[in-house]
Amino acid sequence: MSDGRAYRRAGRKPRSRLPSTLDPRQSFLIVCEGEKTEPNYFKKYRAPKTIIELVGVGDNTVTVVEKAIELRDKAVKKRDGFDQIWCVFDRDSFPARNFNKALKLAESEGIKTAYSNESFELWYLLHFQYVDSAIARNFYIVKLKGHLGRYEKNDTEMFDKLLPYRATAIRNALTLLSRYDPPRPERDNPSTTVHLLVQELLKNSPGSTGIT
Repeated sequence: MSDGRAYRRAGRKPRSRLPSTLDPRQSFLIVCEGEKTEPNYFKKYRAPKTIIELVGVGDNTVTVVEKAIELRDKAVKKRDGFDQIWCVFDRDSFPARNFNKALKLAESEGIKTAYSNESFELWYLLHFQYVDSAIARNFYIVKLKGHLGRYEKNDTEMFDKLLPYRATAIRNALTLLSRYDPPRPERDNPSTTVHLLVQELLKNSPGSTGIT
């Protein structure tokens, strides 16, 4: 794929190549299925970004991807846009066909996905312990309360509480994802790719190595 096509697909007009030391940080569009939990977390990263939260998506994760496509296309028309576009959603209890359709649609449109099977709280839990056994969504919350003493789903301070353990979470998520060969996201419980988005945000945040 040519550079021009790649930028159109990402929603950003092509620009001339600059020496790596002068390259601006990449910008992000992050469309979240969740109303507060995920947006509250990702808003704390210092990379250039726009966070879109969706409320009441019902039982169709495809809506998240469709919203990202809509916003990308509007950006293209304005001759502006984003270097990376991400959708954040959970496997949860959604039908496997909808979850898979969302993943395939995102891939076909050049949009990246930070999914969690079964819930976003898995990413939080991996900051404190490695887990590779499927547990129900409510047990993630029980375990987080055990580590934090108190956990509320829409806690605006979660980013700061988890920050000292972020490198551990990335390592645990990588190890967990490597267990599935080949990967089948709708069945791989537990699994997450949230760390991939986190690593990209870190690479494009000032003063960060992109590792911790």
